[in-house]
Amino acid sequence: MVFEYMTIAELAGELGTRIRDLRVQRRFNQEELAAQAGLGVRAVRDLERGQGSTVESLLKVLKALDSLEGLSYLAPRPSVDPIALLKRRAPLVRVRKSRKRDGDL
Repeated sequence: MVFEYMTIAELAGELGTRIRDLRVQRRFNQEELAAQAGLGVRAVRDLERGQGSTVESLLKVLKALDSLEGLSYLAPRPSVDPIALLKRRAPLVRVRKSRKRDGDL
C-alpha cells in the first residue's frame, strides 16, 4: 500500500481499519476495549471509523490492545547518518610549537 498518495481522510480510515482488525484478532468487542482503555464506546467507534479521534484515545487503545511496539514504526528515532558524518569537516585545531621551559634543553 502506498501511503504517500493517500489523503488524510483515507489514512485515518486505514488506521481505523487496522485498529478494528487488531481488536477483532485480540477477541475484544468495542465495549470491552473501551472499558479496558478507559474510554467511551463512542471514542472507540470513532477511532475505528477514522473520525474525530485524539492522539490520547489512540494511545489508550493501542496500550489496551498491547500494541505499543507499533510506535517504533510510526515515529522511529532518528539515527546517525554515516555519510553525513564522513562529509562533516573536523573542527580546526590550532597547533602550537611547545615552549621550552627553564630546565629543558
